Order: sequence, then C-alpha cells, then structure tokens
Amino acid sequence: MIFDFSILPAFLLASAVVILTPGMDVFLLLRTSVRAGTKAGVLALAGVQTASAVQLGAVVLGLGVTLASFPPALTVLRWLGAAYLAFLALTIVRDLVRQPARQQGEPTDRPVVKHPFRQGFLSSIANPKMLLFSLAFLPQFIGSGDKVAQLGLLAACFMVMALCWEGMIVLAAARVSGKLKRPAVSNTLDAVSAAAFLSISIGLVLS
Repeated sequence: MIFDFSILPAFLLASAVVILTPGMDVFLLLRTSVRAGTKAGVLALAGVQTASAVQLGAVVLGLGVTLASFPPALTVLRWLGAAYLAFLALTIVRDLVRQPARQQGEPTDRPVVKHPFRQGFLSSIANPKMLLFSLAFLPQFIGSGDKVAQLGLLAACFMVMALCWEGMIVLAAARVSGKLKRPAVSNTLDAVSAAAFLSISIGLVLS
C-alpha cells in the first residue's frame, strides 16, 4: 500500500488545530497586507509557503533528521532566526518612532513594506521550530503506507490547508486595510507585530 488514507481524517483535524493557532506568519501577513495591500500580502505569503515547502521537503526526503541530529547546525539556524526576527521588530519600532505626527482621524501614508517575499521567506526558513515540529508531527500519521509517499501526501495536505487559511487572512486584511490604516489602529497593529516578533526571537534564543 502506497498511501494509507484511513489515517488522513485524524491528520487533517490535527493539522487544522495547528494551522488555526496564531503564530509569527499570521502577524507578518496581517501587517504586510494592511500596510501594503493585496499584492504585497500575496508575495509575503508566497515567501512563507516557499520556506514551508523547503522545510517539509527536507522532512520527506530525510534531510530533516540529518539536520536535527547535528546540534551546531540547529543552533546557528536558531540564532539566525532570532536575529532576523529581532531586526524586523526593531525596524517596526523605528518606523513608529520616526513617523510624523498626524491627526487622529487621518489615514497613515507610511512607506510600503519592502521586499515582502524575502521577509516572508527569511522569517520562516530561519525558524527551526517548523522543521522540528514537522519531524515530530508528520511521522505519527504514516500508518501502513510507504514512508516517503505518505510523508509527501501529508506534507502536501498540510501546505494546501495552510495556504488556504493564510490566503484568506491576506485577502481579508487587504480588503479592510483602508479602515485599518487609521493611525490608532495601524500603530496598534505595528506594536503588536513588533512585540510578537521580539517575543518569538527571545523564545528562540532561550530554547
């Protein structure tokens, strides 16, 4: 048997719980879509999904086990991820501090998000927690199927579900971005995003 479909419903349910739990990607996509619109949000989403494809592909091909068994590599990756997330947080704080004073009711007109694809890709690829999670999560649902084929099926299902959910977030955020660009709302979103990125960065350092 190449695929074991009997275990798929349990996997889909578990994946839905994981995907619907807010994380770093959600804050990044929300902020990008609100500040720069649909195109930038889609590019950031493409970056996130590309990084996920690389990490899940590594798990399917067995490269993830090799990487996980070499602690120095994971340490370097963890520190790089922490440094990049801290950089994103500080960039947001800098923009908040430097922005000119505006009337409370006037929409903001700050610079658009630069390099959204790169931001999405780097913030995800440099976070080893997704790789380690995949290594621990996916093998539980192999069942009686062929290991590589089943892992490939599970990875594909997970990516499609994540793409649908995160795509909805991007489109919804971009659609209401006009209302959210009011200074009070936009500044709050930026502050929350910066706090989230910094918290995850500290978590990577301490883990």
